[in-house]
Formats: sequence, structure tokens, C-alpha cells
Amino acid sequence: MDSSVARNTQKVGFLLIPNFALMSYASATEPLRAANLISGMNLYEIMPLSVGGAAVSASSGLSVECHDIAQHGPGCQFVFVCAGGAPSDWVLPERVYGLLRRLARQGVRIGGISSGAFVLAAAGLLDNRDFTIHWEHAPVLRETFTHLTPRQTRHVIDGDRLTCAGGVAPMDMMHSLIARRMGAHFARRVSDWFLHTEIPEPEAPQRASAAERFGIHHPALLTVLEKMEAAIETPLDRKSMARLAGISMRHLDRLFATHLKTGFLETYRRIRLAHARRLLEQSPLSVSEVAFATGFSSAGHFSRSFKSAFGITPTALRQRISSQS
Repeated sequence: MDSSVARNTQKVGFLLIPNFALMSYASATEPLRAANLISGMNLYEIMPLSVGGAAVSASSGLSVECHDIAQHGPGCQFVFVCAGGAPSDWVLPERVYGLLRRLARQGVRIGGISSGAFVLAAAGLLDNRDFTIHWEHAPVLRETFTHLTPRQTRHVIDGDRLTCAGGVAPMDMMHSLIARRMGAHFARRVSDWFLHTEIPEPEAPQRASAAERFGIHHPALLTVLEKMEAAIETPLDRKSMARLAGISMRHLDRLFATHLKTGFLETYRRIRLAHARRLLEQSPLSVSEVAFATGFSSAGHFSRSFKSAFGITPTALRQRISSQS
């Protein structure tokens, strides 16, 4: 290890958004702490940050004491925005977006953890960049920022922008950063500290494969199911799907009946309605906009289908969410 590198402590700031995901924060900070312990040197200084310097509570209720980002952010080499799963928490005052942009201009490397990428997008810091976000929040980001397309990978490092999907993905990202600075062997020692012996590639998927999620392994049927999940706004008909899978429509119907015990249309409707529910819970889109974003021809048809699936209308779900916030 080059001791001249280690003598320069890197300050790593974490802008904690109220109700941030504690697991994501720990997955990002613990590798840095372990690097200090294993090396016997102060390689990294972890600095929790907030707007104004007040303590911030995680979604679990645990409170973290913080420093003011306006005062301490400029002294950091990295600032990661760490956010949780409530979209109402992601909307910050414009001055915070301005501060993040100013830090970026000053050379601070800016990152997003879990839904922190949404905050970066709102600040205009992901334009013309490769980035990722937790799979659950990707639909609302695409609907809100139509010019952006997140990659569904575990983490992405694009120059001075660093994003990861949350959960345990920050540990993967920190492994990459530690390896770049201290070498692959040292980074492996840090990961071994946490029994993190299988380190996925950054491009590895965030979710289990369609085969695992649906519990099937027929290649033609998997092709159709994956296309269903990708083609939400403009659903494809049976003929197009059968052609895509290289089978007849009759054979396609048999595959759904045999392997999923349901039909093509019902399966597609369930996938679209599940997507619609995430948009209703996480996005500012109106009910009509959600209906059209999930391939329904009218808000009325959407509302009836939604209530049949979930036992509540889209409007009532929105009202319940508002009353709980």
C-alpha cells in the first residue's frame, strides 16, 4: 500500500434525506470505516450531512446527527445523496439543488444512493450521464424526467457521477471506489471483512431473473413475460408477442395455461396494474396520466380494472396515501 496515498484523508459526505434507507446508508459507510480499521490509517472521513445541519431520521426511526451541507459540503471529495422510498421526501428546496450543482462545479464528485438519483435528476446533474436507481423507483423517474433513462444495473460510475440501486448495492460501489484508490487486493480484504465474498459486476441485474420471479423456465414464455414488463405504455397484442417468441398464438395460449394457470391478457393486465400502483404511490402523475402511462384507453376503464385487482380505486388509494403523509 502506498502510504503517500493513505496520508490524504478523503472526506465522504452523505446528504441524508428524511426517511432515508438505513440499510443503504450502512452499506455505503461501513466499508469506508472498515478500510480505516484494516489499514490502520484514516483513509476516509465519513460526514453525515443535512440541510441546515439538523439530525435526520431514517425510515426505521433511528436519528443521525449531521453537519450542514452548505458549510461542510465544499470540503468533501464525494457527496452522496441518500434517500428512501417516499417520493414526497425527494422534493427539496431549489437552493439545495443549486448547492449540489455548485459543489459539482467545484469538483466534488456527486452520487446518489437508492432514490438519491431522483434528487440528482431534479438538480439537472444526470443529464447526458449513465446512471441507475432502485428498480422500484425507475418508473417514476422515467415519467417525471422523460429525457432520462436509468440503467437497471447495481451501480454506475460515470466520471464524477456515482449512482447505485440501494440495499446492498452501495457496498459493491464502495468496493469499486476502494479498489480504484487502494488496489484490488486491499478492497478484497475490506469486502471479506463483511463476508461479502461474491462481488457482483456493476452491470449485474438488480432483481432476480424473470425465470426466478415467475417460477418458470420455458424460453419462449420468458421472452414474452420480459417483453410485457418492458412494453407497459403501449401493450403488444398476442400476435406480436407470439411472433416475437417465434411460436404460434395457439401455442402461446397453451404456455400461459400450462405454466401460469392463467391467460395472456390477464397476466399482462396484472403486470400493468402493478406498475400503475407503483406510479400512484410514488409519482405526482394524475390518475388519468397513470392510466395512459400503463396502456389503458380511459381513466374509467383503468379505475374499474384497478379496483377489481386491488379492492380500492386509484383515487381512494391516492387519498389514503395523502392522509398518511
